[in-house]
Amino acid sequence: MCLGLYGRFLCTAATSAGGGNGAAAAAGSGGASSESSEAKVSSGADSGDGGKSQGSQQTGDAGKPVRGSPVSWMSFFLLLVTGAGIVFYYDKEKKRHIEEISNASNAVRQGPSVGQAAIGGPFNLINQEGKNVTDKDFLGKWTVMYFGFTHCPDICPDELQKLAAAVDKIKEKSGIEIIPVFISVDPERDTVEQVSEYVKEFHPKLIGLTGDPEEIRKVARAYRVYYMKTTEEGSDYLVDHSVVMYLMSPEMKFVKFYGKNSDIDGLTNGIINEVKRHKK
Repeated sequence: MCLGLYGRFLCTAATSAGGGNGAAAAAGSGGASSESSEAKVSSGADSGDGGKSQGSQQTGDAGKPVRGSPVSWMSFFLLLVTGAGIVFYYDKEKKRHIEEISNASNAVRQGPSVGQAAIGGPFNLINQEGKNVTDKDFLGKWTVMYFGFTHCPDICPDELQKLAAAVDKIKEKSGIEIIPVFISVDPERDTVEQVSEYVKEFHPKLIGLTGDPEEIRKVARAYRVYYMKTTEEGSDYLVDHSVVMYLMSPEMKFVKFYGKNSDIDGLTNGIINEVKRHKK
């Protein structure tokens, strides 16, 4: 999504630079025409080789190629460098978040001696029925949490469909009950009503949570979730965000994360194995 923004950014810059050059060319052409007219008048008034020479010189000036404005190209270059810096920053931030999550997951697998993984924590949000929900409401249950937004064009629907299918397969294969949870990272548009309609499309047990911007920032920070509004045209914008599912134990402790590359079977078997390992 960042690259989509960057593409628009460069396109706009290129158009601006091209417009500047076109204006310069038009100005140059107008100037050349004026000079040519002056040359004809001068040529008629003067006599001898001097007049002919002046007319010839003016025609030569009009025939010179017009160069683009150096200011326009410099502006385009600066925009190009700035855009590349923004893309690099977004990419670096996303990689850092994934690395933090991976390290925490490894720490959990290695045991208590490594220390408690710093993922998860208290939150106070609102569900699709308009009721306050905290992390304590999930105690005693295995939970899979996914962060996204209802206006997401493809990734969020794909991930939630995968989660919904895995929840049913886990129940069928092992009898384990998993509570799927969707947390919005777009509180400006994801109202209670919007979230309510959205979660119905995926699974009857899917819990949708939203809240005010500050509460969303808190829970995203606690779960090491990266999110950033990327483009804006009125109310039509996208949100770039981490694509990660978090498996939380009945104590609401982080157990493992599953990325976009996990398919339905991988997610199903992975969660079953983690639950069995936890019970030993």
